Amino acid sequence: MIDRETSDIIIEKLEQEYPLAECTLDYEDAYHLLVSVRLAAQCTDERVNKVTPALFEKYPTAQAMAQAPVEDVENYIRSCGFYHGKARDIVNSAILITTKFHGRVPDNMDDLLTLPGVGRKSANLILGDVYNIPGSVVVDTHCIRLTNRIGYVDTKDPVKIEKALREILPPEKSNDFCHRMVLHGRAVCQARSPQCTSCCIAEYCRHASELTAVSVQ
Repeated sequence: MIDRETSDIIIEKLEQEYPLAECTLDYEDAYHLLVSVRLAAQCTDERVNKVTPALFEKYPTAQAMAQAPVEDVENYIRSCGFYHGKARDIVNSAILITTKFHGRVPDNMDDLLTLPGVGRKSANLILGDVYNIPGSVVVDTHCIRLTNRIGYVDTKDPVKIEKALREILPPEKSNDFCHRMVLHGRAVCQARSPQCTSCCIAEYCRHASELTAVSVQ
């Protein structure tokens, strides 16, 4: 398993490789990010970013979305896939935000998890990106794949990975670290063909070390 000293080196290497650690979803506020991250489930961020401008022009706030017919929202988001469930969750979340949270997206995990369609990954993204809460750890498919390959964890359980990363990552760096996992996963450490020879953290990565050992034999 990765120790704290090695983890700090990995963080530094990734910071140098990806200076801008930003969410690739376009959003203006917590409500927009909440909707976008729901749409991004089993859909690309690129597709979501093409869909949301028209949706937010029609329903710019949670209060407006709370009044929206689900069928109308479906028409805007159809190309994102699974649009029936996504539209229902988006409208029902807007209703709850308006009626229970005074029109403001919650800034804590417990309340965020009461919103339809919001899990820990989405909640941590909102907490880290919008509310800048230290220790926010977004465990998506890239994070699961890379943290297992590198050697941070030996589990595919998102909750266990979140806990393990929160214990080893500096709280003020955890959110950006997760964004860099996404960037590195897309650019270098892809699911089917990781480019270990061009990886900035290969010398600290368990998977790359195992490949090197095999090639030497």
